[in-house]
This record gives sequence, C-alpha cells and structure tokens, in this order.
Amino acid sequence: MSRIFAYLRVSTTDQTTENQLREIEAAGYNVAPQRAIAETISGSVAACERPAFSKLVDRLEEGDVLLVTKLDRLGRNAMDVRSTVERLDRSGVRVHCLALGGVDLNSAAGRMTMQVIAAVAEFERDLLIERTQSGLRRVKEQGKTLGRPGKLSDAQRKEIISKRGQGISLGLLAKAYGVSRSAIQRAEKIA
Repeated sequence: MSRIFAYLRVSTTDQTTENQLREIEAAGYNVAPQRAIAETISGSVAACERPAFSKLVDRLEEGDVLLVTKLDRLGRNAMDVRSTVERLDRSGVRVHCLALGGVDLNSAAGRMTMQVIAAVAEFERDLLIERTQSGLRRVKEQGKTLGRPGKLSDAQRKEIISKRGQGISLGLLAKAYGVSRSAIQRAEKIA
C-alpha cells in the first residue's frame, strides 16, 4: 500500500504551513503527522539543497506519493521542478499537485501541465525582475539615492577621513561615532 507524504514549504518565519496542510486534508488526503514535512526556506533554493526536503527524499520508497499544494512549493525554477519530479519518478515516487487538480506530475498530462505552468511562473518572475531593475535604473537616472540613509553626515565623513589620515584606527572611530567599522570604511570610500 502506498504511503502518502506531504511537503509543506514557506519562505519566511512569519509564515505558516497550516493552510497547506488544511488544503491537503480538504482534498481528502489523510497524511500522518510524521509524514507531513514542513520547511521554512526560499523557493529559489534548489530542492535538492533544502535540508528537510533532502531528508524527505531519503525516506521515500517506490510506490509512495508526495503531495504538494502548488508547484512553487517544489521550486520557482522550471528546470529545478522538472528535475525534482523526474528524480522522484526514477525512484518510483509519484508527485501530486493539488493546484493542478491533484494530477500525478509523473503522468504524460501531468508533465505537460507542470512544464507549461512552471515556465509561465518563471516567465512572470523574470518579468518582475526586469520591471524592478528598470525602475531602479530610472530612479538612479533621476539622481535619487537608493537604499537607507547613511548614519554619518557629510561633516562627520570629512572628520573621519581627516582622523584616519592621522592614523586613528577604525575601531576607535567606530566607537566614537557609534557606528560599525564597515561604516567607517564606507565613509573613506565615498570621499
């Protein structure tokens, strides 16, 4: 008899996998608690490099079923998702995605659907990156400063450069100005 496992992933610690588990239960699957593997890690990290997922793969046996609520739980890169599903298929593990109607991703229809959806998701991510980079370039061209404001004023930076010229150490200056040593080094570079 097939064992059913669930892989639940969130990207940040302020998120929870509870909704994913509820979706799986609502779809009629009964996953034993020890077979519901939850992980907090970015989807941009390759599946094989995720600690909990790697341990899960070691536990899976031929005939087992791995459930995910959405493809992006496996990864955000179409190539990574595909290679993960293929790797599991070679081990005789079926992967089902609830967002795709519970389709077996190892079937012909599942593979085709997965590839199309993963490619579209990757395309959308690439468009978002392009738009963000374009916006950053535009802001820079307008002469606006990006990032958070520095902790040191222009006058303080000039003082630091002068004092560094006198041989005063980074550590003493950092302590005197209430900043890190790297902030002192940045002040020297800006000058």
